[in-house]
Amino acid sequence: MLDRPLNLEDKGLPDLSRPDGAPAGWAVSTGYVPYPAAVAAMEARAAAIADGTAGELIWLLEHPPLYTAGVSAKTSDLLEPERFPVFESARGGQFTYHGPGQRVAYVMLDLTRRGRDVRAFVAALEAWIIDALSAFNVTGEMREGRVGVWVERKGAGWSREDKIAAIGVKLRRWVSFHGISLNVEPDLSHFSGIVPCGQVEHGVTSLVDLGLPVTLDEADEALKTSFRKVFGAVEDAVPPVLGD
Repeated sequence: MLDRPLNLEDKGLPDLSRPDGAPAGWAVSTGYVPYPAAVAAMEARAAAIADGTAGELIWLLEHPPLYTAGVSAKTSDLLEPERFPVFESARGGQFTYHGPGQRVAYVMLDLTRRGRDVRAFVAALEAWIIDALSAFNVTGEMREGRVGVWVERKGAGWSREDKIAAIGVKLRRWVSFHGISLNVEPDLSHFSGIVPCGQVEHGVTSLVDLGLPVTLDEADEALKTSFRKVFGAVEDAVPPVLGD
C-alpha cells in the first residue's frame, strides 16, 4: 500500500493534526461489541479527554446486527422495527445499520487542539474514508447535501450512486465521539429494514459487493494509513474496558 501524501489544501481542508504532534490512540476490538456498552465506554472516554485525564482514541470494532436512530431520525424510516434491536443515538443523522462485516470507527478527538471547526472536521472524516478507499482503487465521492461517502456505479444503460460509508458524530465540550462506518463485507440485505440515512433514491454497497475481496484487517490498515495523512500520528492502544 503506497503511503501517498494527501494535500489537504487542495481539498479545501485545514490542517487538523495536533500542533504538539501528540499521537491519538488506535485500538481494535475483537468479537462483536454490544452497542449500549460501546456507547457508555465511548462517552466515558470522551469525558476523560475533555477533562485532560485521557488521550485521544480511535476505536475500531464490529457490532452485532442492529439499527440506530440519530437525532434526525424519522419513525417512518424504520420499516421493520422487529427485525433487529433499535437504539436511539446522540449522534447526528438518521437511521443506520451496524453489523458484522462493517468496520465501525469511533473517533474521540479533542477539537480544541485541532481547530474547533465542525465543518472542517466532518469534511476531514470524509477525506479520510475517500483516501482509504483509494488504496483499493475505489473512487469515493462526497455529495452536496448528503453526508457520507458515495460510489458511482455504471452498467449498460444504467447508473446509480450507492453509499459505502456513513458518518455520524457528536461533540461535547469540543471532544468528538461516535464516528464512521465503512461497509467492508456486511450482509447488505440487513439495510432493507430501514431507509438508510433517509435516502430513498440511493442504495448501499460494500467493498466486497464491488467485487473486491477485502478483509477487515486490510480495511483497518488502509484506514490507519489514511488517518495519519489527515489527522496526524497514531499509536497502538488498548480498547476501552466495557461495563457489565
